[in-house]
Amino acid sequence: MTTASTLSATYLGTATVLLRIGDLTVLTDPALDPAPADYPAARPLRRTASPAPAAGRLPPVDLVLLSHDQHADNLDHAGREALGRAGVVLTTPEAAGRLGGRAVGLAPWESRTITAGATTVTVTATPARHGPEGTEHVTGPVTGFVIAYDGGTLYVSGDTVRHDALREIGQRFALDVAFLHLGDAHFPSTGDRAFSMSAREGAALARTLGARTVVPLHFDSWEHLAEDPARITEAFAAEPELAGRLRWLRPGVPETL
Repeated sequence: MTTASTLSATYLGTATVLLRIGDLTVLTDPALDPAPADYPAARPLRRTASPAPAAGRLPPVDLVLLSHDQHADNLDHAGREALGRAGVVLTTPEAAGRLGGRAVGLAPWESRTITAGATTVTVTATPARHGPEGTEHVTGPVTGFVIAYDGGTLYVSGDTVRHDALREIGQRFALDVAFLHLGDAHFPSTGDRAFSMSAREGAALARTLGARTVVPLHFDSWEHLAEDPARITEAFAAEPELAGRLRWLRPGVPETL
């Protein structure tokens, strides 16, 4: 008789979550540097709050899900060190080419099977777009992920705005848990153009996906993520069919989902 795998999640900050699926340990978008930290770039980033203390005591990681490698709020200096210790890194083909080593690139809807101990999961890359249409040459490619395991299916959106290609995710998969990158990211140099979902867009996507539990990510700890988390709660409360679905994770605390 096979026992279904349980799912637990520890929120470390921004888009970084430590997942435990049965015997498999997964880390998403490792941004693990302490604050304050500045990252010079075409659009400079500043970290204002450190990751949860658990980030300094990471267990061995079997799999890293990296939505993209070009922005420090998804992959920073300490995060790159974590990649080197992980069993496998799944990311975009472009990022895999830059990172080398254990990094494997997946095109949208391409899948990879990963096994640790008695647990086997299937990871499928999903569409994502890290800004308004036409900015892809600036933001670079990004990916989301669906993980199907014995006991459920979860979705990690990666840094994306809401767009039509995301509808197919809910059509292809019956999702139990959706981790959504929110924060309504804005920069002084780009005016009113957003580079991640707002609270309202996240609620609209959650309605489309149909997941029974929605976990907000990517809404804090950086200057460019300026949307008050209370607005996320308000946006979900405004959608009657999303009642009871929003789940906030306490930083550094493992929680069963």
